[in-house]
Amino acid sequence: MYHIYMTKYDQLAKIFFEFSYRDEMLGIPFKPRAYQLASESMSALKNQVEDAWHKGGIKALKELPGIGQSTAEKIDEFYRTGRIKEYDKMKKEFPVDIWGLSRIEGLGAKHILDLYKHLKVKNMDDLKKALAKHKVAAIPRWGTKSEEKLARGLDLMENASGRRLLGEILPVAEEIVTTLKKVKGVKHCVVAGSIRRMQETVGDVDLIATTDKPDRVMDAFTKLPLVESVHERGKTRSSVRLKIGIDADLRVVPDKVYGATLQYFTGDKRHNVLLREYALSKGFTLSEYGLFRRSHGARSAKPKLIVCKTEEEIYTALDMDTPPPEIRVGDDEMDAAREHRLPDLIPYGSVKGDLQVQTDWTDGEASIEDMAKAAEAAGLEYFAVTDHTKALAFIHGLTDKRVIEQGKHINQLNKKLRGFFILKGTECDILKDGSLDLTDATLAKLDWVGVSVHSHFNLSRAEQTKRLIKAIANPHVDCVLHPTCRLIGKREPIDYDFDEVLAAAKKHRVAMEIDSLPERSDLNDQHVRAAIKAGVALVIDTDAHAPEHFGFIKLGEAIARRGWAGKSDVLNTKSAKQLLAYLAKKKRT
Repeated sequence: MYHIYMTKYDQLAKIFFEFSYRDEMLGIPFKPRAYQLASESMSALKNQVEDAWHKGGIKALKELPGIGQSTAEKIDEFYRTGRIKEYDKMKKEFPVDIWGLSRIEGLGAKHILDLYKHLKVKNMDDLKKALAKHKVAAIPRWGTKSEEKLARGLDLMENASGRRLLGEILPVAEEIVTTLKKVKGVKHCVVAGSIRRMQETVGDVDLIATTDKPDRVMDAFTKLPLVESVHERGKTRSSVRLKIGIDADLRVVPDKVYGATLQYFTGDKRHNVLLREYALSKGFTLSEYGLFRRSHGARSAKPKLIVCKTEEEIYTALDMDTPPPEIRVGDDEMDAAREHRLPDLIPYGSVKGDLQVQTDWTDGEASIEDMAKAAEAAGLEYFAVTDHTKALAFIHGLTDKRVIEQGKHINQLNKKLRGFFILKGTECDILKDGSLDLTDATLAKLDWVGVSVHSHFNLSRAEQTKRLIKAIANPHVDCVLHPTCRLIGKREPIDYDFDEVLAAAKKHRVAMEIDSLPERSDLNDQHVRAAIKAGVALVIDTDAHAPEHFGFIKLGEAIARRGWAGKSDVLNTKSAKQLLAYLAKKKRT
């Protein structure tokens, strides 16, 4: 068996990837790309591969995207025997960790072949030893610069910090795009990949530009002040390491294939695999180079380029609506696009007010008035002050008395402010038993009551569910804030029955929050879809603790879009007057 710690589909993805590198080393045309597509399909389709094999063997496998007769036979052999004889033979003749070595930026198939042929480098340890003894420079056509570049690539790979929060990387990517758009001759420059899909975390920065003068934009890109080092500089692709510790890749293509390239490099992988397969079923071939109609005449006839200037032209040619990038996950958006029933997603900029804002009354950095000025400057019309309550004594959480005092102060500010409104609110702590940290008498005096968990994260599933449902049942509660309590990379979500909690929220007309703070991103997109299905209203907040945090609202809108939310699903797309009328009606019923 191969690498039993990997899933079966991961093992197959690895095997086909290594086959693609082997055939590239041997100079075999076409087959490397076929194996690459098979590898991508394994990663994208996951357990569907084994399910198809169980249901119909080789015949069913061939119906999967990217799988032909040869690869289907190998998959069948793998599931029957746990091995692939051709792979075993390859590893015996060429005992190199292709998969591991290929992770180093710029180390392609021919480079790996050179390292083995001249230095017997089989794996990462062998490579480190060869570099330490400066043997790599002696390989024909390599030299000192190539050796230094390889050493840097190895070092960067081993010290890579992994995926980064979208909120950290998005401003950097937008700054690069803004700079490159100013380069003379550049017609288009956009961010692609996971950033364009507005995923909560990203692995690198993918950029696409179109121009008739690629050298100019490549020079500008590789010489950006943000760049720490250059991995590769070419005519159509350059790759750099940014000073913030993440890689950025720029691909330059002719304007006539801009749409195809943007579609391909936006991803995600599963969406692209399924779209390519659908294109084939309609008589087309789709790649990053365009959409081509396959010839039904002579075999030598060249496929005809149909459209590729925009993504919309590609999807239209396939009789599909164009799925917004945020929902391209290779799931039901494919059927929705084919059946012309894609959701009308909430547009960016729709949120009119922020319903979770902390100030210097507790753990915020600025006064209520200064936060109001910052929110208005960010394009908002109102916010709710939601400082913490006394259970969080270490940040001077507010007592009932202090909450009332704060309300009076807000009333005075509202008389002073013009064109901006402040709601009296709270982020009231949910205690262990589900009771709230403020009295009902105090809560009744507020415009907006948000509740949240800040302690006892490890209660049993049943206890945590009961705790949240009890809090939601309080007639003064309007919203559950950061509902799962997760902190990406730091704290796991609390465990409770989400469907039961949604049912309670629906019953008591309590909203669920999408917290835009990058490290929270809570709810996530799947939770959002579940809330919409359950008929539970959403709010999108920044959880602002400082004036600059209001810029995070776009990240929350992105989560809502990934969760198929429309404008009507989100309460704070209403004006302050409309929201207050909604809340007043809620309290009467």
